[in-house]
Amino acid sequence: MKKHALWLISGLMAAMVVAGCGKKEAPVAATPAPVAAQAIVIGLDDNFPPMGFRDDKNELVGFDIDLAKEAGKRLGVEVSFKPIDWSAKESELNGKRIDVLWNGLTITEERKANILFTKPYLENRQIIVVTEKSPVKTKAQLTGKVVGVQDGSSAVEAIQKDEATAKSIKEIKKFGDNVTALMDLSVGRLDALVVDEIVGRYYTGKKPGEYRVLDEHFGTEDYGVGTRKDDTELAAKLDKALDDMKMDGTAAKISTRWFGKDIVKK
Repeated sequence: MKKHALWLISGLMAAMVVAGCGKKEAPVAATPAPVAAQAIVIGLDDNFPPMGFRDDKNELVGFDIDLAKEAGKRLGVEVSFKPIDWSAKESELNGKRIDVLWNGLTITEERKANILFTKPYLENRQIIVVTEKSPVKTKAQLTGKVVGVQDGSSAVEAIQKDEATAKSIKEIKKFGDNVTALMDLSVGRLDALVVDEIVGRYYTGKKPGEYRVLDEHFGTEDYGVGTRKDDTELAAKLDKALDDMKMDGTAAKISTRWFGKDIVKK
């Protein structure tokens, strides 16, 4: 009996040792790697005040910048901004170098072929700016004149839709940005500039007495946020974020900060 007991005790001890060794050798479960924070890259023209531009400290500021940052918070994603050549915006978007176009982007049927837009959030017009001393007072008087536009902007399409005026214009001169175009207008290399009203009024307001905006314009249009055609989920989330901002008054506050009043399209 004693021998049997000894064997039993020995067997149990051996089993415990083996079990202990097995426990030590078992692989330790790897700690899950932290999930990388989601982020969206927003493409913009960084010389397009008051929508998106650089301040005296070279920091990106503007109405669309503030809207986009607020939308990012509500979506729980990090938002970064990437200045692009605005005339190549669709290539930048569909080449996946950016995820979103958010910078006073006009919704047009032509652009809808390559861009998925959110609902409109702002209304805009294509205005005609001349110098205060200019004899031009109507669209008809643009006949034989040199008219400036920003390359890649909806101003080009807006002029072309008015076939009679478009045919009468001597030249439509394209610029990389509206600041350069306004400088050319001031020194007489242009007779007029067709530009988004929101941008044009911002600039002309800074130099009272230098420019004049004609009563006639080249039509009303809507601004929207653009994503790739297959990014339906992102577009829907941006739509909801914008709707929520309109409902709770956040969009109105941002608008008032930049325009002095709420001009957001409900």
